[in-house]
Amino acid sequence: MALNQKRVHVRLPPEVNRILYVRNLPYKITAEEMYDIFGKYGAIRQIRVGNSAETKGTAFVVYEDIFDAKNACDHLSGFNVCGRYLVVLYYQANKAFKKLDADKKQIELEKVNE
Repeated sequence: MALNQKRVHVRLPPEVNRILYVRNLPYKITAEEMYDIFGKYGAIRQIRVGNSAETKGTAFVVYEDIFDAKNACDHLSGFNVCGRYLVVLYYQANKAFKKLDADKKQIELEKVNE
């Protein structure tokens, strides 16, 4: 309980998030291996490993607690898995949808030009 009381007064940077976006993963990594690596830093709600041609080598890791996510991000960025160095970032919804929005605008622009 004392640990949680200390955390209440800690100010985290605005980009810190419970959802981590992981890149540069080995293509053959399993969900179990992901839980082994990321589970050391706290309780995990969900892991989604990319399985399409565009998303291979990436994953989303959702922690129950934001402090566990911060700890994992701090410690696992640059971590070597099968000769690959992980890139661990905080998920940012506004950045994730920028490309989608740009694609939509391009399609609308083409329609207007016709």
